[in-house]
Amino acid sequence: MPPAVPRAIARDIVARLQAAGFAAFWVGGCVRDFLLGREPLDYDIATDAKPDQVEKLFRKTIPVGKKFGVIIVVEGSQQFQVATFRAEADYQDGRRPEKIIFANAEADASRRDFTVNGLFYDPLTQEIHDWVGGEKDLRAKIIRTIGTPEERFGEDHLRMLRAVRFAAQLNFEIEPATFAAVQKLAPKIKLISAERVRDELIKLFSPPLSGTSVLTPALSPGERVGVKADPPANYSPAARGLVLLRDSGLMAHVLPELSATIGCEQSPDFHPEGSVFNHIRLMLEKMPAGASESLPWAVLLHDIAKPVTAERDPATGKIHFYGHEKVGADMAENILQRLRFPNKQMEEIVAAVRHHMQFKDVKQMRKATLRRLLMRETFSLEMALHRLDCLGSFCDLAHYHFLIEQAAELEQQPSIRPPLLTGTDLIQLGLKPGRELGALLAEIRELQLADELTTPDEAKAWVEKRLAR
Repeated sequence: MPPAVPRAIARDIVARLQAAGFAAFWVGGCVRDFLLGREPLDYDIATDAKPDQVEKLFRKTIPVGKKFGVIIVVEGSQQFQVATFRAEADYQDGRRPEKIIFANAEADASRRDFTVNGLFYDPLTQEIHDWVGGEKDLRAKIIRTIGTPEERFGEDHLRMLRAVRFAAQLNFEIEPATFAAVQKLAPKIKLISAERVRDELIKLFSPPLSGTSVLTPALSPGERVGVKADPPANYSPAARGLVLLRDSGLMAHVLPELSATIGCEQSPDFHPEGSVFNHIRLMLEKMPAGASESLPWAVLLHDIAKPVTAERDPATGKIHFYGHEKVGADMAENILQRLRFPNKQMEEIVAAVRHHMQFKDVKQMRKATLRRLLMRETFSLEMALHRLDCLGSFCDLAHYHFLIEQAAELEQQPSIRPPLLTGTDLIQLGLKPGRELGALLAEIRELQLADELTTPDEAKAWVEKRLAR
């Protein structure tokens, strides 16, 4: 049987809580997205049932945050957060409250971050409960804190990054007082752990989802809230996120190396789009739906070393960035390590940064060199980066299309991929393990990639002739 739709399960959880005599609602981002005509990625439920009562009502639960009133209800392979209405107080570290008090729904709404995330929805009666002005801001497409911005951001400094992310992803504006508070308090983002900052930045720069269907909501946005879902944009909201990150002052504290690209000019004969920052923004605008999660980071970091390698030729006035790809690979690795990226993802992003300048020379490469490039594990990411690199400048995709043709041709020659001979083969032919054997293997591989050796027998004959000589 196909898995149940999360919306149907979330409705059933509310129904079961209400049938047991408890108040229960969908809350937070799922209500916001639902009313905008977007299918929520997950559903959160708030209730006046205490954690012990929730555990008794559902067969399988996880007490992930029981002391904070949070229980995970597991239905099949899907998990739903069920939280008891609560108020919070005494934030000491800009991250978490010291005191939790179980409360009513209105108090629970008042503790949340932004008005559009403070709406409560009853899926059984199709009623919205709004104690924070979220409907009005949803209609106006505004991100506004619930209560005083300084107080909300003082409770959890990460909310400043979340304000930028929501505005970018929803194509909303940040209310002036809220944005001013972000600019004022931006340095405090440095008090937040690298992991939490990383997770927000990943969401901020994530590629658009591919093939995401928007189901018809039980409550029509046009009827109740008056907000119609915007048609899919032809570019990524990550570009707007980049600009908001800059204008909010947060970029200088979470990605200071990227801030340096803002004033880094480029020679117009190579980059008519202007600064490195503007180049990166244009690339993010063209980022396709369903792209690799590593692609936006390859985009952000591929020219990260241009500000520190910039040189102006006194004779011509042209600006050069010699070796920026190598310096940039080291800088990218340091940045990704600082943000605690997984090693595998970090390695592929760094490889894309290190190799991105090779693509301008592909038509002049020897066949063996070109084929090594095509067979790199990171080739698909590098190709996607190269395409955006072109679209963010002169829009000349000649090398991109050339590589597509070469890759297709290589796919028709599967015998090229495995080496013709191994070290064991050479040992059997009389060679001893060591540097000479490795060099000979590399030479055979080069001849194979150049189509000068095409079978193992040819390769063995070549080796025997070489040894005899």
